[in-house]
Amino acid sequence: MDDKRTIGLKIKDLRKDFVDSLSGLYDPEEVLSFFYILSEKFLGLRRVDVALALDKVISEEQLLKFLDAKKRLENQDPIQYVLGDTEFYGLLFKVNQNVLIPRPETEELVDWIIKDYQKRESDKKLKILDVGTGSGCIAISLAKNLPEADVYAIDVSRDALEIAKTNANHNNVSIQFIPADILQLDMLEERFDVIVSNPPYVRELEKKEIKPNVLEKEPHLALFVSDEDPLVFYKKITTLAKDNLTAEGLLYFEINQYLGIETKSMIEEQGFKSVTLRKDLYNNDRMIRADLFNI
Repeated sequence: MDDKRTIGLKIKDLRKDFVDSLSGLYDPEEVLSFFYILSEKFLGLRRVDVALALDKVISEEQLLKFLDAKKRLENQDPIQYVLGDTEFYGLLFKVNQNVLIPRPETEELVDWIIKDYQKRESDKKLKILDVGTGSGCIAISLAKNLPEADVYAIDVSRDALEIAKTNANHNNVSIQFIPADILQLDMLEERFDVIVSNPPYVRELEKKEIKPNVLEKEPHLALFVSDEDPLVFYKKITTLAKDNLTAEGLLYFEINQYLGIETKSMIEEQGFKSVTLRKDLYNNDRMIRADLFNI
């Protein structure tokens, strides 16, 4: 954008430049969606408000924020990283390149757990472990909605744990964060009523299905597993869960949609008595609940 044009720049001109600059990289509707998301954040204007304020002149500070955001979008940074936060299960989470962006499918897993335990009649205090917590979205959402629970969260990435701690503080919940590589643990220090994980599960062969802004920008450590042993994390967590779930404890996983039957069979082979495979809103195999003692 020519500096001379930035003097007295109106919202309608800003929008035109934004759309023209990004239309070659994204679908037109997606570009407009980005513009309105950024307008709400930087201008305090919702989409309907923008339509009524097209001739309003923006400040230099607002312009600089838009130009920086546009540059990052041109670099195919995910919009959530550009914003610096995203919503998950009604809560706000800080996100950056050190953590995966929380997905709606993971909200479904969280909702399953919350509904299972909100209706329980026991007065026993819950103890929950989230393995591979990333941004903390699962652990924090569970702590917020099951306030009687003690929640623990493990991650191998200390950078991710720093983000998770920030998110826990922002959402006013107490989580015990543990830096650890789950694949290197021979045992857990506690017994838990719930063990939940959304571990890396995308196979190398599936990279061709991944959008560039995910493939190139989100942390590979949290995404990918080898084609030869795609269930490596599920096997390890299931093995640990056998010795560290309470008598009525449950194991929950988010899973690779292409490996639902294989994952279910592996868990059953390890001795779990009742293994439920559930589809997500897109009708893909996406989550599992397993009961070790079938009580």
